[in-house]
Amino acid sequence: MKYSLRQLEVFLAIAHYDNISRAAKSLNMSQSAASGALKELESQFDIRLFDRIGKRLKINELGRLLRPKAEALLERAGALEQDLMQHQTVGQIKVGATLTIGNYLAVALMVEYMKSHPGAKLNLEIANTSAIAHRVENFDLDVGLIEGEVQSTELEIIPWQQDQMVVFCAPDHPLAKKRQLSDADLQQATWILREKGSGTRQTFDRAMHGLLPNLDVLLELENTGAIKRSVEAGFGIACLSRIALEEAFQHGTLVPLEVPGRNFHRNLYLIINRNKYRSAGIERWIELCQQHQF
Repeated sequence: MKYSLRQLEVFLAIAHYDNISRAAKSLNMSQSAASGALKELESQFDIRLFDRIGKRLKINELGRLLRPKAEALLERAGALEQDLMQHQTVGQIKVGATLTIGNYLAVALMVEYMKSHPGAKLNLEIANTSAIAHRVENFDLDVGLIEGEVQSTELEIIPWQQDQMVVFCAPDHPLAKKRQLSDADLQQATWILREKGSGTRQTFDRAMHGLLPNLDVLLELENTGAIKRSVEAGFGIACLSRIALEEAFQHGTLVPLEVPGRNFHRNLYLIINRNKYRSAGIERWIELCQQHQF
């Protein structure tokens, strides 16, 4: 075999950092050793995997083509090494989740996963839909749990759960007595919304088709809790997943509002890179998610 796994590790690290010294540091190598490994890999096959831009290296078309294959090969090699050394079939996995899922659903899944697999390690990263999708595409995350729809030929998108978003206000807000809102009410209200790029905002914009240019948007926030507190303080009305609102509705600190004729249903999805090697841990995480109905 003309290449080594170490050479592939160096190739992938440089692809991630666009910089040899940072890649070498991440692999506990000297810069000269990392540079030599890349040079040897390229010279063995008479290819170039990066464009040289000053001191930076930018992965080129050939490098991008080979990257997922190298990722998959190293993933398999890592899984085999772990089985040989530790006799474990489930290793560490990196999961990304959007805010509602991460704050209200993912923890229960994590607890059940780790109870079923003692010693397993699971990292959770929380961000909005577009950020999670990008990181799964880039192999920075193994699996994503998202609230919005994404268009990507690189991702396998698996329907997971049904969700319902709800328009709501504070109990002393003028609309609280009305409960059922007309289009005129929606346009006259002051809104506090999630930021663009989030699955919640995507569903809201779709549901409000035809009214969006006329809505009075006071705030756009990235935090669900901050939106709820702003509404409780009387700054306006908002729209979030019922999952994030149930407790507030039960305690009476927030009030649901009906909006006839507007569809606030949405799907939650599992996403994984089509070229990702599905280790035993990843397969079992996906199975667990699909078995769980909230």
